[in-house]
Amino acid sequence: MYAPNRNRSTVLIALIVLAILALILHQLGQLQPLENLALGALQPLFRGAVGVGQGAQDLTGSFADVNTMRAQIKSLQDQVNALTINSVRLRELENENSILRQQLGYKQSNPDFDLLGAAVLQRNPDQAQVIGQDPTNLAHYIIVDQGSAQGVQVGMPTVTPQGLVGRVTEVGTQWSKILLITDPSSSVNAVVQSTRATGIVQGEVGSNPFAPRLLIQYVPQGEAIKVGDLILTSGLGGSFPKRIVIGQVTDVQRNDIELFQSATIQPTVDFSRLEFVLILKKFTPSDITQEPTPTPTPTPKPTLAPTPAR
Repeated sequence: MYAPNRNRSTVLIALIVLAILALILHQLGQLQPLENLALGALQPLFRGAVGVGQGAQDLTGSFADVNTMRAQIKSLQDQVNALTINSVRLRELENENSILRQQLGYKQSNPDFDLLGAAVLQRNPDQAQVIGQDPTNLAHYIIVDQGSAQGVQVGMPTVTPQGLVGRVTEVGTQWSKILLITDPSSSVNAVVQSTRATGIVQGEVGSNPFAPRLLIQYVPQGEAIKVGDLILTSGLGGSFPKRIVIGQVTDVQRNDIELFQSATIQPTVDFSRLEFVLILKKFTPSDITQEPTPTPTPTPKPTLAPTPAR
């Protein structure tokens, strides 16, 4: 029963004696060759342990570098997003500035017009869509941000530097509804610039609301009208000022058995991109149909040199 305990004591005493003996021999320098041999054998293990420690340190440093790089990338992305937003804002301001400069130039070239600038709204007060056609596809109109508070009244014409837009049909305190000339119910007294032939311009029924076309109708058969002619407001009736560009003839329809001819017109105003318009609060009505028809300047014929006598 006591044999195992006695063996353990014997082994412990032996280990203590060997340790004391090894310490004495180490102090006397007798274990130097043995220590050198042991250190030489264990050196690869020491190097491996050092390598593992260095690798762990490098890995920890790599994780720190990755986190730093992620923070830098996020910061750079935020800067790119901010620059993109500023670029878009700058581009929009440049576009708006260009449009306003065109309006200013138009106002300066027409000093007899009392013009009021207005921005086209995306939606009217009852949330109906106003760009292009209304939800029922029956009318072409827009809503602008100027109303009775700014002196706008029903019937006032609306233009851009590119040409005629329409006329005011409804007025609120801070908004107005404008019926476009592309609407079939709209009618404008017009004149062919080159010949002074008169007619009525209306919106073409069934035309694409985003690429609308116009028709000039009731042009007498004897009047000349051809593709490429410019159509202007005549001023007849006093509803619109004279010489406002409406569009250009793209096709002529004639029928010998009818009294009148008609033509298709491409409007000069891009109605799908209206942002700003000018409301004519006051103008001087005038009729240009009574003005003389411009006479084309004859082209001089080349003079032939005399044939030398032989």
